[in-house]
Amino acid sequence: MSLSELSERDRSVLAFERRSWTGAGAKERAIREELGLTPTRYYQLLNALLDDEAALAFDPVTVNRLRRVREARRGRR
Repeated sequence: MSLSELSERDRSVLAFERRSWTGAGAKERAIREELGLTPTRYYQLLNALLDDEAALAFDPVTVNRLRRVREARRGRR
């Protein structure tokens, strides 16, 4: 998949994830209102993007940060 193959929704999810949040409730409400997704679907899409090389090329800082968070969580299990 090339950079141009990232959908607008994929780019929106990555941009959304760059923002900081005061709490989970605010983020989940914004996911519904701004992206029109359920939080469950949002996190499914986000997790898939973390394994997508096009997403890494588009936003390496965000993708690498989230990959580190994901790996740390897996390591605690």
